[in-house]
Amino acid sequence: MQEKLYLGVDGGGTHCRMLLADSLLKPLAEARIERKSNLQVDEGASAYSAVIELTGMVFREAGLAPESAQRTYACFGMAGGRLESSRAAFEARPFPFARVKVFDDIDIARAGALEGEDGAALIIGTGSAGLGIMAGKRYQIGGWGFHVGDTMSGAILGRELLRISLLAHEGLRPASDLTRAAMAKFGGDANRLMNWSFSANGPDAPARPADYGEHARLVLDYVDRADPVALELLEFQLKSIDQYVDWFRAKGARAIAIVGGLGRGLHDRLVERYGTIIVEPKSTPLQGALILARQLFSEL
Repeated sequence: MQEKLYLGVDGGGTHCRMLLADSLLKPLAEARIERKSNLQVDEGASAYSAVIELTGMVFREAGLAPESAQRTYACFGMAGGRLESSRAAFEARPFPFARVKVFDDIDIARAGALEGEDGAALIIGTGSAGLGIMAGKRYQIGGWGFHVGDTMSGAILGRELLRISLLAHEGLRPASDLTRAAMAKFGGDANRLMNWSFSANGPDAPARPADYGEHARLVLDYVDRADPVALELLEFQLKSIDQYVDWFRAKGARAIAIVGGLGRGLHDRLVERYGTIIVEPKSTPLQGALILARQLFSEL
């Protein structure tokens, strides 16, 4: 009987990663593709194409025939997977694997960050969400998407930067080096910024969360320069995180791991603000997907 293989996927707002491992979770091959992999984008079509393309890549890199997928047990953690119907629809697509289980991205983030121990994880990336498991009880919060949620996210922070930059550009509030830098990305032209917001991805294809999230990077750059608007936006961001940290503290969390690009950029400030409850992730979300895959399928 051939050895069972495990496969993990970490699908995010801007890219998708895949890791193939043996039965002991020893990595065999890893690949990444720059493609939006949120289940709410294009009804999951973009995420599906990313997973299929990555599958070919990792099996080739591992030196395995495509037929090896038939003995592979897969776990996906996907942005936009908060809705059960979205997870079920994606799970039902024609994948080549022996079994597939689709989770929200916060599930694999927590599984990797705490490796089975009690505590919570916060995703602070293009989107945002939180999940804690304490004394066997599950506590999930956020993850409702850019339009009505994602309060800690880079997408919201980037949108807030552009909103403030437009106000400053029109003289409705003081400008700063940060607001001028943000407007410079659009040639200092408010009309170009407005047009981008409606058609960043083509005619009738407005800017998406990942597009706004790209602008959040400017904020951290200018925080280090003590730019007044950057410091204002930093406080806006930290107050959003406060709500989640306080909520998990009230539920009994003694450890909160921070994952996601924006969260990693804020890590030292979060430790300073909240103390030792903020911990370094033990493993990546991608490794968390493998941990969940083995938990689910080891007996099959």
